[in-house]
Amino acid sequence: MPSKSEQLSVFPAFFRVEGRAAAVFGNRDEAFAKVRLLLNTQARIVAYADRPEADYHAFLIANRIETVRASFSPEQVEGATLVFAATGDAAADRAIVDAARAARIPANAVDQPDYCDFFTPALVNRAPVAVAIGTEGAGPVLAQMIRAQIDQLLAPSLGRVAELAISYRKTVEQLIPRGVSRRVFWRRFFSGAVADAVANGNLPEARRAASNLLQATDKVEGRVWLVGAGPGAEDLLTLRAQRVMMEADVIVFDALVPQAIVDMGRRDAERLSVGKRKGCHSKSQEEINDLLVQLGREGKRIVRLKSGDPLVYGRAGEEMAALRAAGIAYEVVPGITSAFAAAADFELPLTLRGVASSLVFTTGHDLTGDVLPDWASLAVSGATIAVYMGRTVAASVAERLMTAGIPAETTVAVIENASRRDRRLLHGILRDLPDLQHRDELTGPVMVIIGDAVAGANFELSEPLVRHAATAPEFARS
Repeated sequence: MPSKSEQLSVFPAFFRVEGRAAAVFGNRDEAFAKVRLLLNTQARIVAYADRPEADYHAFLIANRIETVRASFSPEQVEGATLVFAATGDAAADRAIVDAARAARIPANAVDQPDYCDFFTPALVNRAPVAVAIGTEGAGPVLAQMIRAQIDQLLAPSLGRVAELAISYRKTVEQLIPRGVSRRVFWRRFFSGAVADAVANGNLPEARRAASNLLQATDKVEGRVWLVGAGPGAEDLLTLRAQRVMMEADVIVFDALVPQAIVDMGRRDAERLSVGKRKGCHSKSQEEINDLLVQLGREGKRIVRLKSGDPLVYGRAGEEMAALRAAGIAYEVVPGITSAFAAAADFELPLTLRGVASSLVFTTGHDLTGDVLPDWASLAVSGATIAVYMGRTVAASVAERLMTAGIPAETTVAVIENASRRDRRLLHGILRDLPDLQHRDELTGPVMVIIGDAVAGANFELSEPLVRHAATAPEFARS
């Protein structure tokens, strides 16, 4: 049982207002706001406004809202289902509420919590689905902020899926037994091929998918999403990634994905760490491929959660090949790759007109062999180089690039934990880079960006790469 401090002083509920009168008293913005909120419903709105301001008056006319041009009198509340006192005058609003209460009609007085029988919520409308957020009158701005976040999470097509579900309700009740079987059906309906087809605007396909569900309730087809978790900050996760994480039965995640992002998945989803990280490979890539195929064959909906973007050093190619060979449906959900997040932290232009028109993604280990990679000539001609996983081979990277002809004075930016609150920024030049391998305190993922365009970065929040440097290099002060 929650403690008293965790208990609400109100009971959240939804009033039936279709075709019923909702009375709004007032002439100004307060009344205007309540009328706009009520237009989300099928209530019969009656605006009591003896002298409405011009924009409010025009709105009432444009929306054909019944308007009574008369001063308040107590009998005006009779017959209403809800009453909103929104005159802007505290005493007048209290008189309206008193009249409503005398008639046993719930009333709300704007900005007077003690004179409210109910509070108007911040509303997310996906009719017939609605999400109402209330703060018991304490923080309307907070409620609006929460509303904006929820509005982003819910697919615009959610209401259309719910409407389609209503048309299937009686059929489902006749064909599918009550209990687990029916719950499983509706879960597949709202999170599977039916919902996907509605989201794509293909209602005939959605109906075909719904019919297939009804005919094959004992057969479940698995699906895998290869999802980019981004560089680490929760608010850089895409809306699509958030949606599919809430649909997943299983979340298979790498060690570099922060726990806070893993926790954003559906609460009852199974979570499996495959922990691929240097020195602690809990599963080989082949084992991960086999796991995804096995889960898919069991009919599970799986999110394969990868740091950054799944198609950039994420081994997604091998996983897609295994899923194709097994006949398991899959989809790629892009994420923000670490190079972009690192550049944003440094306010660093990865391309710069007249300086760098090419961008190379590579790993530090690509520069440790005897033969330079094919892109080395691009680096010499001024391309920006984004080096993933380069801390432990920094000396080799610097040596090979300088041998290839890149000047030792070329600007270097180093970012640990790009986009996260605990990020660390370092700056220097190419010949300083070997010092990076001695920075044992850098335990998070490290990105190195090299090139002439890097000189345009903002170095105010970064520290010198070489420990003994007393001042920042000239490029940082210019």
